[in-house]
Amino acid sequence: MKIDVDVLSQEMIKPSSPTTDHLRNYQLSFLDQIQPPVFMPLVMFYPKEPDVSNLDQCDRIKKSLSEALSVYYPLAGRIKDNAFIDCNDEGVLFVEAKATCHLSDILENPNPNNHNKFIPLELDDASELPAIAQVTYLECGGLVVFLGMSHKVADALSFFLFLDCWAAFARGETDIIRPKFDSATLFPPTDTSGFQPRTGIIKEKIVARRFVFEASVIAAIRAIYADNKNIDARRPTRVEALSAFIWSRFIAATQEKVNKEKMYTVVQAVNLRTRMDPPLPNNHFGNICTAVVAVPSMDKEDGSYDILNQMREAIRKVNTEYVKELQDTDEHLNFRKSREASFVKGELVYFSFTSLCKFPVYVADFGWGMPVWLGSARLTFKNLCCFFDTKYGDGIEAWVQMEEEDMAKLEADEVLLSYVSPTTKVKASGGGIQV
Repeated sequence: MKIDVDVLSQEMIKPSSPTTDHLRNYQLSFLDQIQPPVFMPLVMFYPKEPDVSNLDQCDRIKKSLSEALSVYYPLAGRIKDNAFIDCNDEGVLFVEAKATCHLSDILENPNPNNHNKFIPLELDDASELPAIAQVTYLECGGLVVFLGMSHKVADALSFFLFLDCWAAFARGETDIIRPKFDSATLFPPTDTSGFQPRTGIIKEKIVARRFVFEASVIAAIRAIYADNKNIDARRPTRVEALSAFIWSRFIAATQEKVNKEKMYTVVQAVNLRTRMDPPLPNNHFGNICTAVVAVPSMDKEDGSYDILNQMREAIRKVNTEYVKELQDTDEHLNFRKSREASFVKGELVYFSFTSLCKFPVYVADFGWGMPVWLGSARLTFKNLCCFFDTKYGDGIEAWVQMEEEDMAKLEADEVLLSYVSPTTKVKASGGGIQV
């Protein structure tokens, strides 16, 4: 499906009230410093609202964004030297555009690669801007709302806290959860000389695919791994089982044989708030997360490579001692530097997973209801999978990013295809009505 998007206007949305001088310098934490300078994208789709014009909707979105920026003031500043944000109230880039398609076209033929057309900048253009936004009008009167937030300033949980705040202001609410900006106190910044946060960013030949797994299929995959005698007694979670399954099919489809000269790794994103002593409330803003690395047992010949046990063990190690090590030593930075060197030399075969399952992703009701669908876009990394809950039916959408050649092999994998839903179009209601 061909979609053309024309920009109508662009402006900087500034906070509704100025940031005071004593808040002008927002220090990045160590965990902010080591994040890649890329926007985390979320593209949300809304049907035509019969009693409100697109222009009125856009005005409400802009006004509420300004109000939200007065609370989340660092997002209206500019990132400087991978060290701090100058909270100068210069504002968030906001673009209005129109697209040559209907909402039904998108829901009938969902293609993650098309979502980048609703994004005003390249995702790796996050050099100074902490956040960007775009509203796109569809020919049917529907609306696409995009929010991008730089990974330099926030993790996924902070992203959705801001989105919830923005939408709440749009609905006229005043009882807003206030963020706590203390991540640099929790994880003091350090000298990151020699570390290259852009390592791994790839712009050419990356394609995105969306694979839908129904609830019954996920249960069957969980049963497979629960029956494996080599795995500890706990029944695998939905995300654990799907991660292990997708990784095993990636290996089977793209690696004709295991290369003993390479290191195979599985990377998982982990929220640190619940693993600190005492645990932190969710309103602590910033990158309060880490990436843990599991090393599969590639000498095993059962096709699973003990991956589930290794993933669990990697996460199990993220405890209060792990957090203290992050806060007080350079061990994690040195580990990241060594992995970066291995990546540059071509010694790593990695696959990364991040899960937004159980996250409040459908919170963005700007006053005319929640989006009928939402998702990510084509990202700037290969071998990356992001999980979303389906809006209805307890299924999971797996948004997978790979190089074109490897993706073609994965899409031809008969075992994978036997579990993936053959219907790609989006359910538009809980009753299963298709738009």
